[in-house]
Amino acid sequence: MTTTLKQRLHDDLTTAIKSRDELRSATLRLTLSAITKEEVAGSTARQLSDDEVLKVITREAKKRREAAEAFEQGGRPESAERERAEGELLAAYLPKQLGDEELAELVRAAIAETGAEGPKAMGAVMKAVNPKVAGQAEGGRVAAEVKKQLAG
Repeated sequence: MTTTLKQRLHDDLTTAIKSRDELRSATLRLTLSAITKEEVAGSTARQLSDDEVLKVITREAKKRREAAEAFEQGGRPESAERERAEGELLAAYLPKQLGDEELAELVRAAIAETGAEGPKAMGAVMKAVNPKVAGQAEGGRVAAEVKKQLAG
């Protein structure tokens, strides 16, 4: 039987608690509670698929990155460092991120596929490229690349 991503998080949490790894256990606890919150949101409770769990982990990692930037700007480097460490820990559960060149190539292919021209076609290109990059690049990065290529 294959283990689900959520089960892997639970197993890693147990290991972290046993080894007294405070950073890892706190991060995994917060992530698992975000997953549980997502599962019970709405009218009926449900189990999240691995893809949905990945989206939650991605969102949590993004929160850590943004918090680290905010702490950095606020002159709190130790808090920023902790947020960065938590973000890196969560990144280990995410698929490998696309490099700039790989992303640019996928966007070029989507533009060719849709025959899009000019900035007004951005929505059509985003619709075509998003399923191909799912979880491998942040939406903001994808949008910036599409905008750059459509303007050029």
